[in-house]
Amino acid sequence: MILAITGRYEKDDRNKYFSESICYNKYFRDIFEKIDVLLFPVASTTKLEDVVNICDGLIVTGRVIDINPKYYGEEAIEETNLCSDYDKEDELDFNLINAFYEANKPILGICAGIQSINVCFGGSLCQDIKNHKKKEEVKMHPIYIEEATFLEKCYNTNKIEVNSFHHQAINRLAENFKIAATSEDGIVEAIECGNILGVQWHPEQMMDMKFFKTWVDLYF
Repeated sequence: MILAITGRYEKDDRNKYFSESICYNKYFRDIFEKIDVLLFPVASTTKLEDVVNICDGLIVTGRVIDINPKYYGEEAIEETNLCSDYDKEDELDFNLINAFYEANKPILGICAGIQSINVCFGGSLCQDIKNHKKKEEVKMHPIYIEEATFLEKCYNTNKIEVNSFHHQAINRLAENFKIAATSEDGIVEAIECGNILGVQWHPEQMMDMKFFKTWVDLYF
């Protein structure tokens, strides 16, 4: 199996000659290597038809740069993290999501990936959740899982603990999607529609093999 995975922009000003990179985090490599899946990094919208033909599914990963709120009809607020050096990630996400959707191939969105999926299909975001994230710590919190969802099948329970790294979240849910899990404060933590799944936390950072193995087993 081959899965496309979004490459993400990073800038490191400590190296003035090679300061800009496109990459994905090592957790994904470690996890999918263990379940014998090849990851195919994608950083450009060039030849997406070939990418879809090569790959069996798509992972839309987290990202530092927020989605430009113009895509859901809003102006950016002060807390929204846009990047003057690089503005290609929205185009990449939306084009990949649409291409794999048209091909009826599974899509998994993680953290900002769930947000890209929601906006791509007509939803909107809360641009900043006040007092929700502190950079110096990783917060764990419970989420509550809906019946007859992927998460219920995966964990066989209605409550699990997940991490939190985000300052944005789904506001208006995209049409035809259903909420699969929420947190105690009402934030949408997972959504589903057909073979599209999005989660707001980072299961790869938790090295949650059960999550990824079950996703591969159930969606492919």
